[in-house]
Amino acid sequence: MSLTKQQALDYFHSDDLIGLGMEADALRRKLHPEGVVTYIIDRNINYTNFCTEYCTFCAFYAPIKGPGRSKGYLLDFETIYDKIRETVEVGGTGVLMQGGLHPDLKIEWYEDMLRGIKQRFPMVHLHCFSASEIIHFADVSGLTIEDTIRRLRDAGLDSIPGGGAEILDDEVRHKIARLKCLTGDWLNVHRTAHKLGMRTTATMMFGVGETLEQRINHFQHVYDLQEETGGFTAFIPWSFQPGNTALGGRHWDEATAVEYLKTLAVARLYLSNIENVQSSWVTQGLKVCQTGLRFGGNDVGSVMLEENVVRSAGVANCTTEEELRHMIRDAGFVPKQRDTLYRQFFLN
Repeated sequence: MSLTKQQALDYFHSDDLIGLGMEADALRRKLHPEGVVTYIIDRNINYTNFCTEYCTFCAFYAPIKGPGRSKGYLLDFETIYDKIRETVEVGGTGVLMQGGLHPDLKIEWYEDMLRGIKQRFPMVHLHCFSASEIIHFADVSGLTIEDTIRRLRDAGLDSIPGGGAEILDDEVRHKIARLKCLTGDWLNVHRTAHKLGMRTTATMMFGVGETLEQRINHFQHVYDLQEETGGFTAFIPWSFQPGNTALGGRHWDEATAVEYLKTLAVARLYLSNIENVQSSWVTQGLKVCQTGLRFGGNDVGSVMLEENVVRSAGVANCTTEEELRHMIRDAGFVPKQRDTLYRQFFLN
């Protein structure tokens, strides 16, 4: 049973941080009684940074026209294959691929890329393309969302990441990314993918000026869709990184570690129908991530051999598999490598 919105709000306003953590930890133990915390070895490949959406929270994009165009790029297929080859060589099992909204690339380009990867690396799990990208592919190719996802799936797409959710509240979305897809559009992409038998993740980027009520609205949207489809494998919250962004230039107060832990714990309690909740080291660092394992988190995400979007905002946290495993053990858990669908089939 999920929390009510009022209960969630009361938790956010509570001064009893440890008590909140203990409640979230109790639910984590109920869902994961074996005491395992998982991680994955994969790579984030950002195939282009050209983008037409100009989100105020993003330091990664390059405009199609104008003075910023010179920092733009589009990776060729051979470069992408080389990055995946390196990933496989160090034990990686998947690739998370996302990019800007490039106006000149139609769905055939993405189909060719996916087929080329699967021909060379048939065992690599392709977890690619945010809802915003899929909507863009459909628009520029004159396709429905369902046909777009079906064609990508048939070309080799295995699952869809939750990027582009930010805060699922249209008032917030209009303020921080007025050109980006609306709440209903994001939910529709994931609902359609679930209907087609594809699993996805749900994310939340918080600390962009939203109210606590709007944060809770986000939880409710994700909870409701999971009740409807059961298609989400995990929920992944992280805090907005203001460095080098237009939004962060407005004298921004970055989310504190306490705010992150509260949000993680409330997410775990609210989203009782989602099996996995990830504690993030990419934005918060390893120590806060480790603490998050006692605030409801049962996964620490990826060793992440490459990441460019958060790095563009000036965040340079990095780690190794050995460091992640030590962090998990030191928090009192058993570290287990997983695949993108959260299957623990690795003997370690």
